[in-house]
Amino acid sequence: EATVRYLEDCPLFNAGKGAVFTAEGTNELDSSIMDGKTLNAGAVASIKHIKNPISLARLVMEKSPHVMLIGKGAELFAKKMGIKWVPNKYFFTQERWDSFMKQKKEIEKKEKNKTTGTVGAVALDQLGDLAAATSTGGMSNKMYGRVGDSPIIGAGTYANNSTCAVSCTGYGEYFIRSVVAYDISVLMEYSGLSVSRAAEKTLEKVAALGGDGGVIAIDHNGNMAMPFNSNGMFRAYVGKDGIPHVKIYKDQIEENLK
Repeated sequence: EATVRYLEDCPLFNAGKGAVFTAEGTNELDSSIMDGKTLNAGAVASIKHIKNPISLARLVMEKSPHVMLIGKGAELFAKKMGIKWVPNKYFFTQERWDSFMKQKKEIEKKEKNKTTGTVGAVALDQLGDLAAATSTGGMSNKMYGRVGDSPIIGAGTYANNSTCAVSCTGYGEYFIRSVVAYDISVLMEYSGLSVSRAAEKTLEKVAALGGDGGVIAIDHNGNMAMPFNSNGMFRAYVGKDGIPHVKIYKDQIEENLK
């Protein structure tokens, strides 16, 4: 939650402040979180007035009997939990607006709308427990009420202590149809694949349908996988050396941030 909150507050990503715009020129946010020890999960969708949707998703997981709340109901629950509302214009950034207006002009060229900058985190703690979280503004110029894979448990987010924790980014419709996050766990559990091979195999299924994107995943032994079939994917990790490692493209020399 802490990592994703930080990314939601950064206008460089498509989550929280800096989220992309819907076809109506507003922002609608989705998020989910899952505890691999208990298989408890929480998710919110079509959020318009909550600064950090990931924190609301966690409250849904821990303070309600439900897994997912959407729209007005989710925001009423947020008020009940004491979360302060923000005006929808809080999420506005000039760069996202300019991109939105440019895209509106190019619709007639039938360009494919894609997600850019969904954020997520997966973690393994000292006790061997896994967790995953994902947050996004969704697809730029999306139809009102459209929800992608990010808040869908098993599609964009999944965690199970016996296998792995997964967070996804990409063309959400294809990730939902492929049940990507859960599929990685299943391939590990029932086919004995490594987290790396399971992630790669699942993305091959996404590509076969015509979708692109990537995942970050970590298994219960601390092995990590960050494959993608797009041009690049902003990704980073901290391993046993305690040093943040950052990469964007496939054949890029890794940068260590000390």
